[in-house]
Amino acid sequence: MEMYGTHKFPGKLFIVEGIDGSGKSTQLALLRQWLESENYIVVSSEWNSSPLVRRTTRRGKRKRMLTPTTFSLIHATDFADRTEREIIPPLKAGAIVLADRYVYTAYARDVVRGVDADWVRRIYRFAVKPTVGFYFRIPLDIAMRRITSARDSIKYYEAGMDLGFSADLAKSFRIFQGRIVAEYEKMMGEFGLTVIDATKPIEEQQEEVRAIVRKTMAGLKKSKVRTWVNLSTTVKGFRE
Repeated sequence: MEMYGTHKFPGKLFIVEGIDGSGKSTQLALLRQWLESENYIVVSSEWNSSPLVRRTTRRGKRKRMLTPTTFSLIHATDFADRTEREIIPPLKAGAIVLADRYVYTAYARDVVRGVDADWVRRIYRFAVKPTVGFYFRIPLDIAMRRITSARDSIKYYEAGMDLGFSADLAKSFRIFQGRIVAEYEKMMGEFGLTVIDATKPIEEQQEEVRAIVRKTMAGLKKSKVRTWVNLSTTVKGFRE
């Protein structure tokens, strides 16, 4: 892999991070709609979505075969593939790339699973530095309420059941997420993540995100196709 670091491509890379239930994906979707309404060319990339490792990941999870190191390497492979296919080409073309989770997810989850922090960082040293990395900070209790009210069940690895925190799925999930929060808090200063208060109303968060993004947009390409989006109507749709 080529080592990219701080890229000098004409495009922009915005990423969102946060624990489950932080609302980061909603904010990213709203950001995309706004950027498209402003006629910017936007490409999205989502954590653990590469077809290169999808079957392997599903099989490993189903049979509960994944060790912490195996998990780390699979996600790194996924990320490397998406970097070459979904992130670098659009950046070179002057487009905007929006990533739902980035290397910081690996830095948090893998370390909580017991993988060496320096080792994980070296694996991802090819990653492009984001233009802005947003961290949606939320108290664990609020995130847990959102998750339990929105989902029928929590999955085995999602709850960190492979780590032996607790035989109870909900308790294990809480412990796992709590430790991930602690890792994110350590990383904010190290990587200059921009903190968004995820307890604020959706509209306020989105306006804050847009204001930060808007400051970086000079010289970006726009599409000739005109679209339009209304924030209040769109947010209402996400709430429903």
